[in-house]
Amino acid sequence: MLRALSGLALCAVLSTASLAQTADAHPAFEAADVHISPARKFPFKDGGTLHGDRYIVHQATMLDLISAAYGLDNENVQGGPSWLEQDRYDVIAKASATTSKDNLKLMLQALLAERFNLVVHTGSKPMPAYALIVAKDKPKMTESDGTATADCQYQPPPPNQPSGTISLIVFSCHNTTMETFAEDLHNWAGGYLSNPVFDATGLKGSWDFDIKWTNKGQLQRAGADGISIFDAVEKELGLKLDLKTAPRPVLIVDSVNEKPTANAAGLEKILPPAPPAVFDVATIKPAQPDARMSGNINGGQVNVQGFSLKLLISYAWDLNPNDNDSLVAPKWLDTDRFDILAKVSGDTLGANTQHAPQIDQEDLRQMLRALLIERFQIKSHIEDRPLTAYTLVAVNPTLKKADPLSRTRCTEGPGPDGKDPRIANPQLNRLLTCQNMTMAQIGDELQRVAAGYIYDPVLDGTGIKGSWDFTLSFSSADKMQAATAAPPADGASDPSGAVSVFDAVNKQLGLKLEKVKRPEPVVVIDHMEETPTDN
Repeated sequence: MLRALSGLALCAVLSTASLAQTADAHPAFEAADVHISPARKFPFKDGGTLHGDRYIVHQATMLDLISAAYGLDNENVQGGPSWLEQDRYDVIAKASATTSKDNLKLMLQALLAERFNLVVHTGSKPMPAYALIVAKDKPKMTESDGTATADCQYQPPPPNQPSGTISLIVFSCHNTTMETFAEDLHNWAGGYLSNPVFDATGLKGSWDFDIKWTNKGQLQRAGADGISIFDAVEKELGLKLDLKTAPRPVLIVDSVNEKPTANAAGLEKILPPAPPAVFDVATIKPAQPDARMSGNINGGQVNVQGFSLKLLISYAWDLNPNDNDSLVAPKWLDTDRFDILAKVSGDTLGANTQHAPQIDQEDLRQMLRALLIERFQIKSHIEDRPLTAYTLVAVNPTLKKADPLSRTRCTEGPGPDGKDPRIANPQLNRLLTCQNMTMAQIGDELQRVAAGYIYDPVLDGTGIKGSWDFTLSFSSADKMQAATAAPPADGASDPSGAVSVFDAVNKQLGLKLEKVKRPEPVVVIDHMEETPTDN
């Protein structure tokens, strides 16, 4: 788990000397398979835990790997080449099943030094962070007696809630230190907390408490019933999140190779491919007609309620669920909804303890696909068909020339000027700030961030060279559809204040998303039973 460490903690992890690590300085993995990650519609880092004798991480950027290796928040890693947040890697490495978390970090440090020639050193930089402090008198939490297991558990919403219900995010914590809570809070409430959180409460020992808040994306719709993470921390716990800027220790990347060295010869003998992941037991049953769609993963258990078969297949086959053309299948896939409760054993996850590691998303995708194929007797194939796609062309470009030494990245939120059009116009609920991106990279990013509008790769037809900085403010496809009472179109803005991504790209960037027909791969369901086989 990524951490925003205090200066003392960071200094304990890193020496002040240059850290040109060598494998001899640290414990090392017995063997490691390192390779470029396969392409995904919506890539994100997954894994980073020990499953039995295997350390597995998927779709990790080099920034993710460095942060994990040194136990840091991403913002505490500075410098490095432009691709540090773009290229993605899979790492599957062998270690003793009893390896501690601290030693796993050291092993990952050694792997990055050996396979990518990573060289880093420590420094200091003024950076914003949220200080977790006591709000007024004393905290509204109960001091723990230390007997309960130290953890915070997500509490899923009640089943069969009416459609449209906005559920609160709820965590129940026991025997939890404030340092751990600050770290967890940053991971739980990323929509609110773009900066790290550190413990400045001065509270010692451990505590029992519950905390609940409204997802940021639903806060406006919740109205008076909603509660932000800031209000929840203060009203429910008697604490406060105070944004500060101060010098913080950082890890500076001096150099790193983009391409890893080749895997060792004979690797498959030391690290043979794992058998296909499958559920040990699974029940599938039709959902109640008024069931609210929900789902959660708790260790080795997956609980899905009210999902249509189309959504389940879209996830399992890595499709964009908004794209009706990427899946050729019976119409009833949109309407037939099911509940799935499935489990894998601790042994399957490589854990013999009560707290098994979470199922990796890559494994979950594979397991769900196998389950659906078996229980619904699916037979399918992939073929190219002409689909609606887009080419990015230049009209009157207004982008800013990028610093070629800056990292290629896109973040959700205001740029350096701090301007946020979402405040004046809530219909503009998407604000993308990007730097050092080529036109081809802008097209790739648009497919990911505007997935309700754009379903297939955007090709670069601008003829513009170099890299660019820009901000882009637009309305998500669901807001645009609600405003126009029609599917998102390539046309102009709506009187409600909603702005389509097509109009935003044209007016704000001086570019145009030109609609074309191109052959793209689609999944064709040749046969599928409407009723699953018996549990």
